[in-house]
Amino acid sequence: MATLELRIREDVTVRSRRLGLLFWLAIGWIILIFAVAILADVLPFPSPTDMDMLEKRAPFSTEHWLGTDGLGRDELARLVFGARSSLLVGLCAPVIGVVIGGALGMLAGYFRGRFEALLVGSADVLLAFPPLILALAITAYLGQSILNLTLILGVLGVPAFMRVARAATLALSRREFVIAAQALGATHARILLRELLPNVVLPLTAFFLVGVAITVVAEGALSFLGLGVPPPTPSWGSMIGEGRESLDIAPRLAFLPAITMFLSVLSFNLVGDTLRALTDPRQGAL
Repeated sequence: MATLELRIREDVTVRSRRLGLLFWLAIGWIILIFAVAILADVLPFPSPTDMDMLEKRAPFSTEHWLGTDGLGRDELARLVFGARSSLLVGLCAPVIGVVIGGALGMLAGYFRGRFEALLVGSADVLLAFPPLILALAITAYLGQSILNLTLILGVLGVPAFMRVARAATLALSRREFVIAAQALGATHARILLRELLPNVVLPLTAFFLVGVAITVVAEGALSFLGLGVPPPTPSWGSMIGEGRESLDIAPRLAFLPAITMFLSVLSFNLVGDTLRALTDPRQGAL
């Protein structure tokens, strides 16, 4: 066992040295947007909702580093506070998906039988609906709020996380350490929590980061359509939607939040894909 653990650590160490520059640039960008989102209230920026109609679409200046939008609001402040809204939904919704979907997926992959067929069938039914259309319909019915948006996107993410957890559990449930635990008389709960969960967490964590990127895009799409984060709270999607009215006069109002969202989504995808490669159980990670 000690020799096996040593080999696993050496394998992970060797692969971690191949991360590359893009991975660390993505990590740096994620740290930056999280830092500005957390410290938005103490940073020297004006309020993102204060309007000055005399400064509509003002260019870059020392007072407004990225200019102002169509209502005279500071564009940089709205980008910073918009990061808080987008990341709040982007992080909390996948947490709902990974907790509920991960638990159901592990149970389905371990117990199999009719229980697995019921869960997989339910997930297939939910996946059969176009997620954006379903989110639009539910949001229009429940009303606009960050809580409703987070719950809707979280529930829509449950089937994907359930599939990942089930696939990992199926691959691991017949491994030697699980069979040995069963032979020693371990209960189902102990096997699930002590043997399988530490291994299933690895692919779920990697997919969680990809889920954050997908959720940020989904939140941006709903906000762009006017059914996401309610105004005047800024978010990157709503800023893109507001900026499209000024494309011929000040295209930066749409491009700046779009570029910010693009870099954030790309960074989460890069980090998630890299961690998924490093923690692939087929590579020997136990």
